[in-house]
Amino acid sequence: MPTIYMVRHGRAAAGFGEHADPGLDEVGRQQAERAADTLVGAIGAPVPVYSSPLARALETAAPLAARWGADVTIESRVAEIPSPTDDLRQRAQWLAGAMAGRWMDLPDEVLGWRRDIIECVHGFETDVVVFCHFIVLNVVVGAANGAEALITFRPANGSVTRIGTDDSRLSVIELGVDADSRVN
Repeated sequence: MPTIYMVRHGRAAAGFGEHADPGLDEVGRQQAERAADTLVGAIGAPVPVYSSPLARALETAAPLAARWGADVTIESRVAEIPSPTDDLRQRAQWLAGAMAGRWMDLPDEVLGWRRDIIECVHGFETDVVVFCHFIVLNVVVGAANGAEALITFRPANGSVTRIGTDDSRLSVIELGVDADSRVN
């Protein structure tokens, strides 16, 4: 059974309603270094590294890739939740409402995005590391636990969640550190 090490990106320099694609701030860069240390210690030998195409996830992946001398493969299916608007302020308001609800209450575009994430994680045939986002982690953990709520836990920036896969289901091996953190 492959283990999928899913890492929430480090703290971003701006929030979801402030910038469309912020990089990491200084704290986020430190979190990325700690995540790399944790992964090297937990996994040992290099495994494939995947990342959301967004700057904060790519910048979080960089220290691990450097330590392992590995390339980072872009996996667009683990990018941020699609928003019905590009207006940053409206986008943040929409997300706050969505996070308080259930998956079945969201539009088809978002449900398709959710299915794509689950399919992506099921598709890994070996151990991998995936750098992604708060809601992506909630998709996977929620699917593993059969949760209807959009938010099932609050992974800290730079935390590592371990997911197991087999032919028919996802399982949570270990949740990443839970924290009261802003979504960014």
